[in-house]
Amino acid sequence: MHFVDSHCHINFPDLADSMVDVLAKMRENRVVGALCVSVNLADFPQVLALAEQYPHIYASVGVHPDYEDVEEPDVARLTGLAQHQKVIAIGETGLDYFRLTGDLEWQRDRFRTHIRAARECGKPLIIHTREAAADTLRIMAEEKAHEAGGVMHCFTETWEVAEAALAMGFYISFSGIVTFKNAKQLKEVAQRVPLERILIETDAPFLAPVPHRGKLNQPAYVKHVAEEIALLRGISLDEVGQRTTENFEHLFKIMKTIS
Repeated sequence: MHFVDSHCHINFPDLADSMVDVLAKMRENRVVGALCVSVNLADFPQVLALAEQYPHIYASVGVHPDYEDVEEPDVARLTGLAQHQKVIAIGETGLDYFRLTGDLEWQRDRFRTHIRAARECGKPLIIHTREAAADTLRIMAEEKAHEAGGVMHCFTETWEVAEAALAMGFYISFSGIVTFKNAKQLKEVAQRVPLERILIETDAPFLAPVPHRGKLNQPAYVKHVAEEIALLRGISLDEVGQRTTENFEHLFKIMKTIS
């Protein structure tokens, strides 16, 4: 039995400062790999350094939609950084209308840039969407995101949004939110998404799953997300671990060395 955390931020200070413990707890809980996701270009070297140091840690490159007043990526910059063998994805990118207001056309332009970079370099997208599902799906369609593929990370939307993303060839990733008692709609989505399209993640250090809700999250806790999906779908924890690991390897084109 093993698991992969398909989305975390272990370069953030709370986790980076206790990396030995973070990695030890991953081993204890049979979490055999993790994707450390970039949120801005300034911190990308930290993300890449972790991936270079540890064989089972991978990196992405991108600028999160929440980050204003940072170095704005262009296609050439993203594709150039993505040439590194440990960079397996473009993102996280997308749209977030929850935290920011006003004219957000810059967010939509940034999202388009990431999709174009992913198509050019042949690496999948990590897409974040919050209170922006219609525009997210529209831009994905307009920019032919299906040619790159990718994952809708930390999914919290309706089945209709999941269905539209699945139709474009995207995977759906569930975080600790799916373990929350009030996440009824999300639990229903987790029951309906085809098993061959599911990923699991922590989004650490955020969104710790039950029974650690409200505490600092870490990749080891992705096991609890898997446990909830196994319960919801009436299948074994071992099957969830195996299938989500295979999905991770397939989407991100990783040789079967982490299983």
